[in-house]
Amino acid sequence: MKKLSLFTLLSIIGLCNACLIHAQTLSLRDVKSYPFPTSLTAAATGNKIAWAFDEQGKRNVYVAEAPDFKARKLTDYNEDDGQEISSLSISADGNWVVFLRGGDHGSNWNDEAPVNVNASPEPPKVQIHALSFDGKQHIVIGEGENPILSPKSDQVLFTRKGQAWIASLAAEPLAKQLFQANGITGEMQWSPKGNAIAFVSNRSDHSFIGIYTDKNTAIKWLSPSFNRDRSPRWSPDGDQLAFVRTPGRGGATDSILSRKHQPWAIWNTDLKTMEARQVWKAPQTLAGSPPTTQGGTNLNWGTGNRILFVSAQDGWSHLYSIPAAGGPALLLTPGEFMAEHIVLSPDKKWLYFSANTGKDSKDIDRRHIARVPVNKAAMEVISEGTNLEWTPAITGDSKYITFITSIGQQPPLPAVIQLDKLKQFNKEIKLIAKENIPASFPTSLLTAPKQVFFHAPDGLLIHAQLFEGKGKAQKKPAIIYIHGGPSRQMLLGWNYSEYYTNAYAMNQYLASLGFTVLSVNYRMGIGYGYEFQNAPNCGTKGAAEYQDIKSAGLWLSKQQNIDASRIGVYGGSYGGYLTNMALAKDSKLFAAGVSIHSMGDLTLDNDRRMPERFEKAPDAELALKTIWESSPVAHIGGWTSPVMLIHGDDDRNVHFSQSTDLNKRLLEKGIEVSSLVIVDDTHHWMKYENVMKVNQAVADFFSRKLMP
Repeated sequence: MKKLSLFTLLSIIGLCNACLIHAQTLSLRDVKSYPFPTSLTAAATGNKIAWAFDEQGKRNVYVAEAPDFKARKLTDYNEDDGQEISSLSISADGNWVVFLRGGDHGSNWNDEAPVNVNASPEPPKVQIHALSFDGKQHIVIGEGENPILSPKSDQVLFTRKGQAWIASLAAEPLAKQLFQANGITGEMQWSPKGNAIAFVSNRSDHSFIGIYTDKNTAIKWLSPSFNRDRSPRWSPDGDQLAFVRTPGRGGATDSILSRKHQPWAIWNTDLKTMEARQVWKAPQTLAGSPPTTQGGTNLNWGTGNRILFVSAQDGWSHLYSIPAAGGPALLLTPGEFMAEHIVLSPDKKWLYFSANTGKDSKDIDRRHIARVPVNKAAMEVISEGTNLEWTPAITGDSKYITFITSIGQQPPLPAVIQLDKLKQFNKEIKLIAKENIPASFPTSLLTAPKQVFFHAPDGLLIHAQLFEGKGKAQKKPAIIYIHGGPSRQMLLGWNYSEYYTNAYAMNQYLASLGFTVLSVNYRMGIGYGYEFQNAPNCGTKGAAEYQDIKSAGLWLSKQQNIDASRIGVYGGSYGGYLTNMALAKDSKLFAAGVSIHSMGDLTLDNDRRMPERFEKAPDAELALKTIWESSPVAHIGGWTSPVMLIHGDDDRNVHFSQSTDLNKRLLEKGIEVSSLVIVDDTHHWMKYENVMKVNQAVADFFSRKLMP
């Protein structure tokens, strides 16, 4: 046999390694093949759970139950048709699963309108469905919104065209209007016994809390006033009703640019005497304004006759507890972190929630599950480590906690653990539906993003995540990713939002192509306290947040392995707006950009910010000038870098006209503009193939403009 030389052997090994590396290159379709779980919920009794999976545009309801919690597909929707599943719940007895199919919930307007991404001559309907847990019975209740199962598990309450409707599950499921009330009816809540319904009647500049009992009894209005009342919550015994009160619209014109406290208070009504009184009033400080994190005030009612809520009065969105009769607010969750995805345990003794805290200092850029008793500040962080966990739900038998988790670079999945084994959390956790992750999903090829920091010119510390692809190539091109919202936070792993999970996957893919990607958590985002989220002179009041984006670009330009002449920028929604600002103000720093469903001229929405009336705000002229100067088009004279504009023309968050206007301005100036218009899709890319089209267009554009 002929012997091979050492050089030949090394050459063959090198060639094989090169082939292996090439074979392991990320495919966009593979990295986007993950199932994404949403709407995780548990029945009020027993141990049944349900959630929705979006599997490459095919959205279905899944269920599982103790002891094995094996996932079972309950519905059979097999088309990428853009029909979302929301408002998912299980009846108290565990026999029914109810959900809403269709629409684009999370939009700024028309979220209840049908989404017709496949251009069907007959648009899909937004309908409420009820399925038996065993899958043997499927009832289409009909068009409507906000379905709520009764405590007796026999009826579904919902809204249709702003009025209350009801359908029976025990008999012929004929939907009928329950009652007629002026204004728009919403926020309906069954009483604990299921014999009455509290609701909000929104009448534009004011709103009332009403209670409906039956067709022969007049609606009772709770302390009607010139205010806006909302968030009705029954006491566990059904004898009291708490709600949130804020001032009604109106009053003398005030400064547009100055920051002001927004008053709010908690009221409680004795339903036997119908006497309502204020039991807590928010501090008259900026941070004492209504919280704007997930769930808002999260008003709830715990055991021991205690009212629970969220306030940012100490600078962070924290949980508080007060006696129903009134008294000082007890801070339940002290510390520099925020509480989200808050749920009350079935026995009403505990609050479970997601928190960006833990033993590791990096946990401020993660999410873990925590809990606290409703009557004392004794918080426990249940999960820890580099994994992420969110949206807890407790089974009705109080034996299990279920949640969504991302372990390492594995995509998010539902998981469960027995409550009596929380001290062995990482050992005892059981993943659900792991088999739904395609075998081709490239978990091992994904990079763990690094936590990095830099300071803005005004000294504010900015958090970011750095995605670095494998390989030692010198002077790589780089891309800055800017999230939207702006009240969002990108994490050191997969995100709990489907929109931002797509962004995370996209940043992984760009890193695999040879780009270094920096995802920036700029001021106005959540996770870093009230002052960070509500920083002065931001948005229409001066766009101060842009300095964080420019600082990110400068930070990248100083890194030894980055080619400072090849730095791109991209983002969607508010992130698209800041992309436009970057290109308009600093094209010398940012060589190219992709702006997705973005804003260019903030004065186009001026009617909302500065309504036309004889009585002018004292700073009206200055405010209009500031809004204009906070707009990218005000600085378009400095825009020289090429850009790609992408927008869906059924966008219900940012008007399509913003991109139409910006495109025309740029072309008139002679700027190189690439464009991609997605017909009949929304802000959230309801059709999977449209997501793929957008992502591929972004990657191709940056490869053309930034790669050597």
